[in-house]
Amino acid sequence: MHGLVSLICCAMFIRASRSNGHTYLRLVEGYRDAKGQTRHRQIAQLGRADRLTAQTLRGLIEDLRRHAGLPEVDEQGLAFEPSRSLGPTWLLSRLWRELGFEQQLRKAFRSSYRQFDLEGCIRLMVFNRLCDPDSKLGVLRWLQRVHVPDLDTEGLHHEQLLRAMDALIEQREAVEAVVAAQLRPLLDQELSVIFYDVTTVRIHGEHRCEEDLRQFGLSKDTGGVERQFALGVVQTAEGLPIAHEVFEGNVAETKTLAPMIERLLERFKLTRIVVVADRGLLSLDNVDTLERLGAEQGLAVDYILAVPGRRYREFSELIARVHPELAERAAATADGRAVTEAPWQGRRLVIAHDCARAEEQRAARRRRLQKIESLGERLAKRLDAQDAGKTLRGRHASDRRAYQRFHKALLEQRLSRIVQADLRAERFSFDVDEQALAAAERLDGKLLLVTSLEQLDAEAIVMRYRSLADIERGFRAIKSTLEIAPVYHRLPDRIRAHALICFLALLLYRVLRLRLQANNSAAPYSVERALEVLESVQLHRLELEGQALTGVSMTRAQRDLFKQLEVDPPSRQALM
Repeated sequence: MHGLVSLICCAMFIRASRSNGHTYLRLVEGYRDAKGQTRHRQIAQLGRADRLTAQTLRGLIEDLRRHAGLPEVDEQGLAFEPSRSLGPTWLLSRLWRELGFEQQLRKAFRSSYRQFDLEGCIRLMVFNRLCDPDSKLGVLRWLQRVHVPDLDTEGLHHEQLLRAMDALIEQREAVEAVVAAQLRPLLDQELSVIFYDVTTVRIHGEHRCEEDLRQFGLSKDTGGVERQFALGVVQTAEGLPIAHEVFEGNVAETKTLAPMIERLLERFKLTRIVVVADRGLLSLDNVDTLERLGAEQGLAVDYILAVPGRRYREFSELIARVHPELAERAAATADGRAVTEAPWQGRRLVIAHDCARAEEQRAARRRRLQKIESLGERLAKRLDAQDAGKTLRGRHASDRRAYQRFHKALLEQRLSRIVQADLRAERFSFDVDEQALAAAERLDGKLLLVTSLEQLDAEAIVMRYRSLADIERGFRAIKSTLEIAPVYHRLPDRIRAHALICFLALLLYRVLRLRLQANNSAAPYSVERALEVLESVQLHRLELEGQALTGVSMTRAQRDLFKQLEVDPPSRQALM
């Protein structure tokens, strides 16, 4: 018996993969390479799962027993359960419990009359976004391959998952209060720096319903017009998401900031906040609203807002004054960067210059300008040749048609302010406005920030804003790791529930990322890589002569990874 259990608990496991609508099974072995890194290699291809018969499996088990030198076992007294992946779900379950979500969400759902485990269903859907994001039907398929500790999934069906989503929105206020309560100890109540951004989420389907969130708007993924909804998320300086909101897909970003701040202040009793937001969110109305919110609630509300690139031309005269000295200072520094500041409409404007970025933008514009000039010269030569009586291939050229083609190219290359072509002139011609070109080049490499903070110097303001780049990885995780899109739900409340599930998954993701960074600063795993490594931690169960046996296969590297994530690794005792 000991030999049989040892065989089951070795570092070999079955891995399933999908291809052309079929599931294929492979026998995979975990091993460590010369550098000590965990690797996987295929030992055998077992074929299509639907073609494996009971007789085939019995023969395989008998061959394994014979070659391993194990004693014969009465087949009537031996029953195997399929091995299941345990590592990621064990990790997430322990983190979910540690954050207090299991107990507190069960309390939040007490007023619901549904006769099934609501908290467990929500937990499953959150974990699935991190492990193998799929549709709600896909969650059920995923459960066939994994073991979720402390959760009975027997008899779970699709309708229960949808009803759990409905309950999640019905109890949204209670759920968000639970999340806020668990996060509140992690925040500095005196001063909280928050980062806010908005992304767009693609949807699937053409059906329309009342108060539909799915509207046509400019997609941040494709750059075109898509049917979508918008998702705003507030994160702390450490990257912890603390609030979110769903908006219609055609909402203007500038109109989303104030509702988010008001929602945040309902949840967290802060005495001061600093809002850091990207270029799409600046408007004088936003600034006025933030200042009004602070006055109404006795709260110090400060902000660092980036000026959108489309408004840079409003600063041409100011930039013309500060550029020479700023560019000279930047060129003299080791990193090619320099910062200055100036007043603007009664507010503080911080201006940063990056020499390397400026050179990249200048070179790209020069290349676009060269293309436009080459096109203009070709059009002019064709018109001149035609006027000289030469026979040319193709459509007859005209000055009007040449202007139209040239103007279209100017718009595509974003050079209409620099290259001038008079559409009313009798003959086709164009000129490069050297003054406009010089003004554009002075703006290259510039970052303009409007801020109310007076106690921080200009360099600190720029550093605080640039940390937004790391926070924005949270959005990339929402779209890549958690695969929030495309969304197939059509009802507004189901869309909101889907967004809340992804928000909870993002919270777990960021906590894991902070732990990986804190405990392995030399070469930290990514969250995605950590979950992939732990996927091969397998749970094995069998019944031998009426006795239930449990085994967990795990390598030393996987045990070390659990330690980095501050979670005790799974054991047979803990699973009993």
